[in-house]
Amino acid sequence: MLEEVAHRLYRIEIPLPKTPLKSLNAYLVHGSERSLLVDTGFNHRVCFEALQTALKRIGVDLAATDIFITHLHADHFGLVGRLATTTTRVYFNRPEAEIIEQWQGFGPMLAYAGRHGFPTDRLQAALQAHPGGQFGSEWTPPLKVLREGDALTVDDYTWRCIATPGHTRGHICLYEPVQKLLIAGDHILEDISPNIQCWSDADNPLQDYLLSLAKTAQLEVDLVLPGHRRLIDNHRRRIHELRRHHDQRLEEVLGLLADGPLNAFETAARMHWDIQARDWQHFPTAQQWFAMGEALSHLRFLEERGPVARLPGADPVRFVRTS
Repeated sequence: MLEEVAHRLYRIEIPLPKTPLKSLNAYLVHGSERSLLVDTGFNHRVCFEALQTALKRIGVDLAATDIFITHLHADHFGLVGRLATTTTRVYFNRPEAEIIEQWQGFGPMLAYAGRHGFPTDRLQAALQAHPGGQFGSEWTPPLKVLREGDALTVDDYTWRCIATPGHTRGHICLYEPVQKLLIAGDHILEDISPNIQCWSDADNPLQDYLLSLAKTAQLEVDLVLPGHRRLIDNHRRRIHELRRHHDQRLEEVLGLLADGPLNAFETAARMHWDIQARDWQHFPTAQQWFAMGEALSHLRFLEERGPVARLPGADPVRFVRTS
């Protein structure tokens, strides 16, 4: 689907094959001299053809188009290596550019998942089902790093970078204060909640996410352009709903731990998920992985706040209530 959501600003719906997300919203700001494409889709033939068809309909030349990527996930970053030309500026964030620069594969993430209870005999299956392993970019073009407050101007639009870590470590939104538009990536979504995962003891992504929500709630926004699903015309209402969702998740985790120590995989298995499956054992492996990452983000948040601690000497790591 191709839709002009504002003057010379287009939403391009890109199919995401075999994923619950179904599609990605890429955005194209059509400039008189240079255009700006925000996010790309998987490195997959279906995504590439859909995007190429839409750009052709708009009349966009990739050689005169720059690319802004909101965050590193494959459904947003995956096609950048196939789309970038020798004249393309690819804008990205510093924290995740460093992940690319220091990339050692998925080994550390798999090891962390194993320490927190993900069955070791299924770790390779989880990796094979992970979109990042299946549909990531084959190479990374040179990246131009943007930070909080930096601006990108395309004709009458001047987009300001808003750092919104949480969904990923370096997630950035683009805010147009005159038109009151927010290109939100996966920071604010309607119908579904952004997946907040934790894969390192050095991180507290749920805390980062809640702080980012508070920051964007202060912006004057008439229309949110999210990375998936419907556009949002009341961002403060949706932010309130997302905060309440995570409050309920935290209460749920504390309630589960009231019955005794659990590792993260056991916690995820007992949480409620909006997915069509008979029970936890019938969840697709990839969805168990994402669910466990979300459980870990809530456990880490509670651990940092104090009502949850790790059971000394437990292998895999188990969490207990302290109050």
